[in-house]
Amino acid sequence: MIDGTEGRGAGGSGGEPVLSSERGRLRLDDLHAMLSRAYWSPGITREEIAAGIDNSALVVGAYAVDGRQIGFLRVVSDKVRFAYVLDVIVAEERRGAGIGQAMVRHALAHPELRDVYQWLLKTNDAHGVYRQCGFTGLADPERWMGRMQPRPEREEFRRRG
Repeated sequence: MIDGTEGRGAGGSGGEPVLSSERGRLRLDDLHAMLSRAYWSPGITREEIAAGIDNSALVVGAYAVDGRQIGFLRVVSDKVRFAYVLDVIVAEERRGAGIGQAMVRHALAHPELRDVYQWLLKTNDAHGVYRQCGFTGLADPERWMGRMQPRPEREEFRRRG
C-alpha cells in the first residue's frame, strides 16, 4: 500500500521492506555508509547528505524488518513541471530484489509530485531498472546542456554537526 508516505516495497531475503517518505525516519549513519562508497559520491560527508535531504522536495527510504535502512533516493523538484531523481541506492546485499524500482515508483506516484510531467535522472549502470519505471533516453539530447564541475572541497560541511 502506498499512501504517499509509506508503502510496501519489493520482496527479497530478509522480509519485505517498507518504503517511507518520512524524513524523520531516515537513518543518516546507514545512508552515509552506502552513499560514501557510491561511484557518484565517494567520500561524501554526513553533513552534505543532511543538507541534500533538507533541500530536496521528496526523500524515499526503504527499511528492512529490523529497521535498518536498506535503500534511499531523493528528488529535487519545483513540484509543478520538473523533477530530478538522484542518490538512488540500495544496500549491496539487497540489490536485485526490485527495491530500487519500488522506490522510484513510490516517488513517481507521490501525491506531492502529481503535477510533475518532466522527470530526469542520470545513471551509469541501471538503465534497465529505470526503463521498467517508464524512463527512456532523451529524445532530443542536443537541446540539453549541463554545467559539470569537479566536486569541491567544502570545509563548511566538515564543520557542521
